[in-house]
Amino acid sequence: MIRYTLIFSAVLLLSSCGKINPPGPRLFKSSDLPLEDIKLPEGFEIELFAAGVKNARSMALSPKGTLFVGTRGEGKVYALRDKDGDAKADELFVLAEGLKMPNGVALHNGDLYVAEVSRILRFPNIEGNLSEPGEPEVVFDQYPTETHHGWKYIAFGPDGKLYVPVGAPCNICKSEDEVFASITRMNPDGTGMEVVQHGIRNTVGFTWHPKTGELWFTDNGRDWMGDDEPYCELNRAPEDGMHFGYPYCHQGDLPDPEFGSQRDCSEFTPPAKQLGPHVAPLGLEFYTQHQFPEAFRQLYVAEHGSWNRSKKIGYRVMMAVMEGDEVKAYQPFAEGWLKDGEVWGRPVDVEMMPDGSMLVSDDFADAIYRIRYAGEAVR
Repeated sequence: MIRYTLIFSAVLLLSSCGKINPPGPRLFKSSDLPLEDIKLPEGFEIELFAAGVKNARSMALSPKGTLFVGTRGEGKVYALRDKDGDAKADELFVLAEGLKMPNGVALHNGDLYVAEVSRILRFPNIEGNLSEPGEPEVVFDQYPTETHHGWKYIAFGPDGKLYVPVGAPCNICKSEDEVFASITRMNPDGTGMEVVQHGIRNTVGFTWHPKTGELWFTDNGRDWMGDDEPYCELNRAPEDGMHFGYPYCHQGDLPDPEFGSQRDCSEFTPPAKQLGPHVAPLGLEFYTQHQFPEAFRQLYVAEHGSWNRSKKIGYRVMMAVMEGDEVKAYQPFAEGWLKDGEVWGRPVDVEMMPDGSMLVSDDFADAIYRIRYAGEAVR
């Protein structure tokens, strides 16, 4: 059973037994997060948009300014609003709880779509019902129930269809069901589900090029091949029906030790960029606003960071410098969540605000940051 609760607060307050505090006006708690450790290019600044947002994962921003946030282990979906316009959230709603890994959130014609492991839910007219969202509609419930890479990032494409990935149900394996290790899409009403991209181990972030409309997505490489291979990937899909190598080939040129003999790497689409071993790239978005200087109007990728590498790597927001369809450079934009081998934050997703600033979610520090350019005015 799904329970719905409204919290007029900018921080989710939980007691030790997991109960939600009673409704009522509350303020964000001050945070002790060491934001001074975050290194940014000259002229950029970082601040908290929201603290205490438990397990903040994927984000979707409405035209009216409501930020919807999914979670994974927390099982909740949030809505945050900045009522006084000071670029800090001051109101938080818990729209649902008790869901199964509701990582993905997306908006379409005023409705909020939420991805569980095996289902897509829809909350109609969500911004008119934040206090009482009601029971969601089940749009689609035929995805696999496997939880290994079962959490999903979702987004509506330029074609108006909902894109939904299905990760491999394992570290490395070959499944007879083509829906695994894929990206699928469907109509907003849940009809017409089809597999559109293949050979993708686990993507938890994709977007479309603002000019060409081509799909770009991240993919997390397999584990247990050592600290330094395979590299995670940034991929480009200019057409439907492409295959990106899994489980036969990793990073475009590295045969899998178990499955690599069955197919040649030349048969598959190589990544647009090899990102590094075990950096765990998740959310990404092209910068299409005007606040950042022109050199920083690029593609941004949140690296969640390695979980089993002997020396940690990732835990940062990277910038892919684009020239047409090519990635000419891949360099740190915001880093410092990993300091002296210790981790205090893990970026998950990025979202661009109408004023040109960037939001970054962090499921480890339970925070959402705002990065803005405060240097010389951009003409």
